[in-house]
This record gives sequence, structure tokens and C-alpha cells, in this order.
Amino acid sequence: MEKKEKKDKQEKVIKAIHDINSFCCHDNELYLSGLDEYGQDITLVFNAIEILEWLDIEYMRRQSIKYINQLNK
Repeated sequence: MEKKEKKDKQEKVIKAIHDINSFCCHDNELYLSGLDEYGQDITLVFNAIEILEWLDIEYMRRQSIKYINQLNK
């Protein structure tokens, strides 16, 4: 009988939140909840300090304005 090798594969999970409907920040945890691309509830939990370090809010604002202006043309 052949011995099957067990492979340690980590599958990359990519989800889209189409409707953010809840936000909470408590004890350095940031919670964002909403609906995924299939209409199922999803909650993401982040380290609040890391989010502040990583997110460039001003850049996000500029890109959002640019997108909105393109829609209005």
C-alpha cells in the first residue's frame, strides 16, 4: 500500500465585503462587519494600532474623490 504524503497547504482566502454595516473598536481590536459577495455575514477583526499604521487615510480619500469624479463625468 502506498503511503500518502500529507501536504501542508494554506489556501489564500480572498473575500469582498460589499456592504459594511457595522464598525466597533474595543481594547485595540477593530471590527468591521457586513455582507460578503454571496450575501453572507462576515466580520473582520484587526489590530487597531496596526490598521492606523498601515492605512493611508489621506490617500484613500484622494482616490475616492477621483473615483467619484469619474462617475460624475
